[in-house]
Amino acid sequence: MPELPEVETTRRKIEPLLRGQVITAVTHEPSPRYQGTGAAVGRRVTAISRRGKYLMIQLAAPGAADGDPHDLELIVHLGMTGGFRLEPGKHTRVTLETGAGALHFDDPRRFGKMVVVRPGEYAGMPTLAGMGPEPLSEDFREDEFVARAATAGAVKPWLLSQKPVSGVGNIYADEALWRARIHPAQTALNADEAARLYHAVREVMAQAVEAGGSSLGSGEGNYRQHDGEQGGFQGRHQAYGRAGQPCARCGTPVAKTVLGQRGTHFCPQCQVVR
Repeated sequence: MPELPEVETTRRKIEPLLRGQVITAVTHEPSPRYQGTGAAVGRRVTAISRRGKYLMIQLAAPGAADGDPHDLELIVHLGMTGGFRLEPGKHTRVTLETGAGALHFDDPRRFGKMVVVRPGEYAGMPTLAGMGPEPLSEDFREDEFVARAATAGAVKPWLLSQKPVSGVGNIYADEALWRARIHPAQTALNADEAARLYHAVREVMAQAVEAGGSSLGSGEGNYRQHDGEQGGFQGRHQAYGRAGQPCARCGTPVAKTVLGQRGTHFCPQCQVVR
């Protein structure tokens, strides 16, 4: 599933294609996963922002002047396999048309979602409404993270809940925990452990965003951008997807287990439950 680095890369790539354009049509297959999209027609895209793993296409009312606040948002969640393309394909689910052309949302496994809402009205999207701070923002404070980690349950599922910090998914949780030398099932982190994890999350996310995210495998659902470009961070993974390969720190084979119904990679020598 695309995580913050992949979604942020998507935002940066598609914003120049949509910003300033008026959406002239939105077409999609019948599905409850796409709601209220007709309200986007006739609206001008003023910007594209991101919150965690969600894209937020800001839509201004017809006739609104430059600088006027937007009054609608087209919220996009890429799901497990969603992504934008310049050309339609056999897995195209949604097409956004503007005066500059069309942008197609492909989603082989049909887990992506789109909905038009008023800014801030996210009651129907509890994950978005209750999301923690952005990991690369000033709102992500070390002291607050350390305090909350002291009473957390198993640390990896806690990270994946999106409540202590937004945008961390399976890949980057494994990578951050490896860097912090913390076992994914560790509970109630002490101050030193929590501080190490705080900095590991920030470092991993910053580096992954800079590299354009991670592309895994070569199947139809493999993450890539509308122009076909893939991410570059997968070559720097130290834990995720490396089961049986030697740990870069100690040489012990990386182990894989299931935690919170998610495949989880860790070094059994460097990351032990305290």
